[in-house]
Amino acid sequence: MDLTNTHQTYPWFAVQTRARYENFAAKQLAGRGYEVFLPFYHCKRRWSDRMQEFEVPLFPGYLFCRFNLLDRLPILTTPGVIQVVGIGKTPVPVDEQEVIALQTAVKTGLPRQPWMFLKVGQRVRVEVGPLSGLEGVLLTFKGRYRLVLSVTLLQRSVALEVESDWVTPVPQQSGRTAPVSSPLLT
Repeated sequence: MDLTNTHQTYPWFAVQTRARYENFAAKQLAGRGYEVFLPFYHCKRRWSDRMQEFEVPLFPGYLFCRFNLLDRLPILTTPGVIQVVGIGKTPVPVDEQEVIALQTAVKTGLPRQPWMFLKVGQRVRVEVGPLSGLEGVLLTFKGRYRLVLSVTLLQRSVALEVESDWVTPVPQQSGRTAPVSSPLLT
């Protein structure tokens, strides 16, 4: 099956994997010709005699893959894959803009880390810098500003360090939850 010319027209799906099989499943899927995105972050762990840095999946137990929903059997039979994430037994595509935002964040090389999923907060748009054009939620943590990008379907988020002058508030849209006030953006 040749997927090279057609896979970009398919939506992204979140694929759940066995614990610690994300990389293995991603390589298997890529070997079958699928476009796969498995974001990582750097994590330091302290042993009794040293510190060691590891690359750890940003969303443990999940990866993103583009494929035709009607032809998902090869995905489901890939070693390490448990299921395609969805509502009940119906797979649901991940919002394209959320995946693009994550891909952009990974390409910048800025420090990132997993973050709790957020529903309420001040939405901002990055106007300058390597993340220009992305939208997320602005927070402060340990005295630094963080842009939080979320994957709604997985209810997972990632935080990236940003400069406060890189961002501007996004005008509130009707039907959206009221933003949390922030002295940074007033």
